[in-house]
Amino acid sequence: MPIGRIIPRSPSSTSSSICSFCERRLWRQNAALPRLQHQRRQISAYGYTQAKALLYSKYGEPKDVLSLHTHSISPAHSTRLTLRFLASPINPADINQIQALYPVRPSFTSILGTAQPSAVAGNEGVAEVISVGSSVKTLQKGDWVLMKHSGFGTWRTHAEADESDVLRIEKHGITPIQAGTVSINPCTAHRMLKDFYPLQPGSWFVQNGANSGVGRAAIQLGKLWGLRSINVVRDRPALAELKKELQDLGADHVVTEDEVLESRFPDRVKEWTRGGRESIMLALNCVGGKPTTALTKVLSPGGHVVTYGAMSKKPLQLPASALIFRDLHFHGFWVSQWAEKHSEERVRTVGEILEMMRSGVIADVPVMELEWGWETKEAVLKEAVQGTLEGFRGGKGVFVFKDE
Repeated sequence: MPIGRIIPRSPSSTSSSICSFCERRLWRQNAALPRLQHQRRQISAYGYTQAKALLYSKYGEPKDVLSLHTHSISPAHSTRLTLRFLASPINPADINQIQALYPVRPSFTSILGTAQPSAVAGNEGVAEVISVGSSVKTLQKGDWVLMKHSGFGTWRTHAEADESDVLRIEKHGITPIQAGTVSINPCTAHRMLKDFYPLQPGSWFVQNGANSGVGRAAIQLGKLWGLRSINVVRDRPALAELKKELQDLGADHVVTEDEVLESRFPDRVKEWTRGGRESIMLALNCVGGKPTTALTKVLSPGGHVVTYGAMSKKPLQLPASALIFRDLHFHGFWVSQWAEKHSEERVRTVGEILEMMRSGVIADVPVMELEWGWETKEAVLKEAVQGTLEGFRGGKGVFVFKDE
């Protein structure tokens, strides 16, 4: 049996187990052992890993439907793996999924021993392999992996998975937070800048939601590839500091939504693009509503608008002239669907972005680390999730799991 932490139980505890004598002996042995420096999990005397998961059995607001569930994971066998999560972000899509506002809904099951069929929340994260079955060929203990498919459920301390469910990544030179946040935001920015119009060095693109994870990645990738950008953010306290921060990342111009709605905004854009002689052929939209409609007015004829979110929850209203006379093209992009259809390209994209992170070409996005230890209370975790819905925040919330 692999060496792990035996969860001690007092020898005076009442037990109906026929192995109570053995348990008392194990308890005494464990009490005399020093705590191992590289200890990775809580494991019972019978090889079952103890795990906790933030899950829900019905749809609604996170504060109302999430609950913390403790369960056991059987020892890895065949092609099965035991995973310990290292970092799992809280993305808007995760919240939408809990609210039943997301197109992909996880299967509710009782596989974790819940009283009602439930699903583990979260879609993105990085985990460490801590145990492998005898038939596993491509992974070993200590490897870091990403989930191949959305809906896996990443807001948990540990999980059981099949070898085919995960994607191994090179872990050297990167942090758990970098690895845990690479699959969605940076990949979305990368593919939108590459797949919808053949931008060349010197080309312009415009985007709203520029302070988001996708927006920051687009700014930095654009700078790396010689692109120039016009970036739109919401008005807020400390706006000047935010503008400078984005410009330091590589943004050429940063404006607010209110500025975009001003009648003179197209004239300002002409000044930046040599009187309009330099085309703007790509716009990235995650907001919707009137500010996005105004943004389309600065696109050149034949330009492309790619929508990947709807933060304002307002529809994108388009004048017929944009389609008839200016021949604008409108697309939607959903990175989860793209990844399912282009699995090999996803591997290459993730690898390319991780290499940029290693070399420092892409700066880390601001995050709010939310420590999750074995003793962390349910209320603390639920408050962290609900807090992502409130106002301006200092960064993306990320569960960071303690090594216990």
